[in-house]
Amino acid sequence: MQNLIAGWLIQAGLTQYTYTVALLIVIAFIILTAVVIHFVLHRGLLPMLRRHANASSRQWPKALLDSYLFDRFVWLMQGVLFKLQIEVFLHGSTPFYSLIMIAIQIWIMIFSLLIFFSLLDMLQRLSASSALAQQMPVRGIVQSVKLIAAVLIAIMIISLLLGKSPSVLITSLGAMTAVLMLVFKDPILGLVAGIQLSANNMLKVNDWLEMPKYGADGSVIDISLTTVKVRNWDNTIVTIPTYALISDSFKNWRGMSESGGRRIKRCINIDTTSIHFLTEAELETLKCAELLSPYLESKSQEVANYNAQLACDLTTPLNGRRLTNIGTFRAWLESWLRAHPHIHKGMTLMVRQLAPGENGLPVEIYAFTNTTVWLEYENIQSDIFDHVFAVLPAFGLRVHQSPTGNDMRQIGRISE
Repeated sequence: MQNLIAGWLIQAGLTQYTYTVALLIVIAFIILTAVVIHFVLHRGLLPMLRRHANASSRQWPKALLDSYLFDRFVWLMQGVLFKLQIEVFLHGSTPFYSLIMIAIQIWIMIFSLLIFFSLLDMLQRLSASSALAQQMPVRGIVQSVKLIAAVLIAIMIISLLLGKSPSVLITSLGAMTAVLMLVFKDPILGLVAGIQLSANNMLKVNDWLEMPKYGADGSVIDISLTTVKVRNWDNTIVTIPTYALISDSFKNWRGMSESGGRRIKRCINIDTTSIHFLTEAELETLKCAELLSPYLESKSQEVANYNAQLACDLTTPLNGRRLTNIGTFRAWLESWLRAHPHIHKGMTLMVRQLAPGENGLPVEIYAFTNTTVWLEYENIQSDIFDHVFAVLPAFGLRVHQSPTGNDMRQIGRISE
């Protein structure tokens, strides 16, 4: 093209700087064409695509728009068209031609990479509400793929600038492995940790994570290539290195949430001096309890039959069997919990004694609520123990409590 224009200029009488003027004319024509193409694409095509995306009722056109795929594709098209113009009009103009072709190829590779990033961002956004995103750290995987793609493009660009094959450059990078491992230590560890977390289904977004070493106790809001973000229940944000979840121990409450029941495991410390055998009057009073009446009748009959077989002197409590207030209380409490509307009937439920100590006899409630919602769980647990503490005097039992200042004042008044 340059030679053709130079011939026209010579015929027109321009004999000096003919090829330079011809080159400038070609460059001006290419620049003018590029400006026109830019105007058409950015003022005509892009607004039209944006209007169609915003008017669509589907999610994926908006995802394409938000990920800048349209904009980056237009810039890529400009590079391709500019490359075609250079090949057609400046093919024989070396070394100027070679320099421009290298720059255009770098331009095309960079925007091809950005388009690939946009596609990954779009897929991540579209899959955010899917079951896959709940099971796998999608963002961490996407960031890992981006990192690998960026490294490959960087190798190709350097190879293009050096005029060597990418395989030669990759081979020469072997000597820099130690440096690369040091520079990309966190991304590499995060990539490996993300794969392990995903493969073993150890953690996902919205899981309740507890990791005291890092002050984390809350919901996972983000899993990226290098960090995991946890929103604590006090709304503070804790950032944990992804590889720390592999090297250190953490507690995931997902199993509790998915089971549909949350455990109640709490003790009531009974004053051992209030434990005694039930008298006949106390038995008659307790038989009025609907949940306790069947137990008392069957247990009383069992004790009476056992004592009749012994034929021993029952005037002393050292002989035979008798019902105790603590045992009757445990039987009532277990029946009451089984009838409770907010206790899970398909999970373990028991009321047991633990080893007595200086704080009395611990009676432990071990049961599960039929909800895992924190506020509801705490309300149910509080209501249960409110009722249990209030009902203890009906069995002649007292809660063990260390002396308070008021107790000491009362003792002082009595001694006076």
